[in-house]
Amino acid sequence: KDRKKTNPKLIASTSSSSSISHSLILDFFFFTIFFFFFFFFFPMPPLHILPGATLFPNPLLRHPSKTLTPKPRPPSALLQWNRKPELSGTTPRVTVITSGKGGVGKTTTTANIGLSLARFGFSVVAIDADVGLRNLDLLLGLENRVNYTVIEVLNGDCRLDQALVRDKRWSNFELLCISKPRSKLPLGFGGKALTWLVDALKARPGGSPDFILIDCPAGIDAGFITAITPANEAVLITTPDITSLRDADRVTGLLECDGIRDIKMVVNRVRTDMIKGEDMMSVLDVQEMLGLPLLGVIPEDSEVIRSTNRGYPLVLNKPPTLAGLAFEQAAWRLVEQDSMQAVVVEEQPKRGFFSFFGG
Repeated sequence: KDRKKTNPKLIASTSSSSSISHSLILDFFFFTIFFFFFFFFFPMPPLHILPGATLFPNPLLRHPSKTLTPKPRPPSALLQWNRKPELSGTTPRVTVITSGKGGVGKTTTTANIGLSLARFGFSVVAIDADVGLRNLDLLLGLENRVNYTVIEVLNGDCRLDQALVRDKRWSNFELLCISKPRSKLPLGFGGKALTWLVDALKARPGGSPDFILIDCPAGIDAGFITAITPANEAVLITTPDITSLRDADRVTGLLECDGIRDIKMVVNRVRTDMIKGEDMMSVLDVQEMLGLPLLGVIPEDSEVIRSTNRGYPLVLNKPPTLAGLAFEQAAWRLVEQDSMQAVVVEEQPKRGFFSFFGG
């Protein structure tokens, strides 16, 4: 008969705890259903898929099965296909490529930067202003197609368009040679004659080119003065050694005296192993000595000799070499001179060559 009286507070707490547990179970149930449908309709991509990969085989790849794990695109592809750089300044831009000292890579730079500009979509005329010692046609593989030169144009033996040699690989790139090999500079040829030639290129019926690149002869004699006369900007090629830097400093002063203030520098044949061993000046040391904006750094590359013998510039190599990529990047900077930044070309991590650019 005597029953224990139940505490009403205990009953209330028990009922509330059971309701809370039921609520948690329902929440967990709906939460699980929500995530199930979410991941069913919006599946997460596999972690091994890199940016730019697709789930479907790409017919452009040689091995479609490797689409899920593609290799990063080479920097040259970024430079060639991302966008056309915005040309700054008035056109045509008449640029003389000079150094003062011979053998530092003026002609190689002219060929590779000129073809890079053509690949970017700009019309380019490269003038080999080295009288009697022309080599630009050899580096471009056009030596057998040079029938007329500027001397014949000035003598009235041919038209200007007949002296222009168009590259079959890139139709917007043309070569113009001042004279034939082993010929001497005529008495009437000088800065005024080359200025007339540049003006004639500007007034061509087919339109003015975007760039006129003048491959300057070595030294600071009459040939040098003639080559720099029509130019409004200069690219100075140097190597990280004392003799080349002294000549480059002298040439910089002559360019400024001629009224050319827009001077950029390319440091060629750089070897990081010698820089680390303190056997070669660093690029920063060269820049501090000359006080010029840096357009490009070209590493020492054995492919330069092979490309010269084949008449096939480095920028056309497949796969691209490091020096070819550096020339291509220098051409990009030459176009967008208001912004001296381009797609960063990185070497293998163990070498760290392009750390000169802050990378």
